Amino acid sequence: MSEKLRTPLKNVRRLGSAHEGSDHFWKQRVTAVSNLVLGIFVIWLMSRLVGADYAQVKMTLSNPLYGLPVMLFVISMVVHMRLGMQIVIEDYVHDEFRKVVYLMLNTFFAILVGAACVYAVLKLSFGA
Repeated sequence: MSEKLRTPLKNVRRLGSAHEGSDHFWKQRVTAVSNLVLGIFVIWLMSRLVGADYAQVKMTLSNPLYGLPVMLFVISMVVHMRLGMQIVIEDYVHDEFRKVVYLMLNTFFAILVGAACVYAVLKLSFGA
C-alpha cells in the first residue's frame, strides 16, 4: 500500500491509551460515595462528642463501631484527595519532569496525611 494513503493511526496503534481512565474514574466515584456515607456518620459522631472530655472521646473511639468507620473515612478521604490532585497535575502541568515530581510529592503527601490521621485515631483508641 502506498505510504501516502496510510492514516496516522499506524503511528499510535498499541501506543495510545493506557486503559487506566475508567479505573481512575470508578475509584473517584467509589471514594466519593464512601466519603458521603462515612462523612455523615463522622459528622453525627463529632456532633455527639462536642463538649466531651478526652476520656469520653477516647472511650468512644476505642469502640470498633466508632473507631473503624472514622479510620475508613480518613483512608477514603486521602485516596480521593490523591486521585483528585493527580487529575489536576496531569491536566495542568505540561513539563514531564515536573509532572513526575509533583505526582510523587502528591503520593507522599497523601501517605503522610493518611498515616498521621490513622495514627491519631489508633492512639486515641488504644491508649496514651
